[in-house]
Amino acid sequence: MEEQAKRLAKSIVLACVRNTSIEDLHTGKVARSETGDYSDVRVVTPHGDIPWKELSRISDDEMKSLMKEVVDKVYTVLASLDNADFMASLNKWGDRNTAAWDDPELLPNFVLGAKQGKAT
Repeated sequence: MEEQAKRLAKSIVLACVRNTSIEDLHTGKVARSETGDYSDVRVVTPHGDIPWKELSRISDDEMKSLMKEVVDKVYTVLASLDNADFMASLNKWGDRNTAAWDDPELLPNFVLGAKQGKAT
């Protein structure tokens, strides 16, 4: 059961998170920092410079759209758990594309709603 859960977790994340509009946000040039902590990186805007550590990397509209896409995909997977063909395809695709990923680990102190930062 544990190996099945690990396999399914990777497949779900690949299909429902990695393979989403997050790829559009991931595309582009990556900021580089000579100090390593990004204290030397600033974003220049018409309204002034923004230190990297204060910069939001995703807008509210982008977050809303991403969460809607992820929820719809996760719902589709969960609603298809009893569809053997769907699950076999999902796991086969996941196996091919997540072989280099680290195995998931159980979070013994996982508490819903305890994530650092705010959820909106």
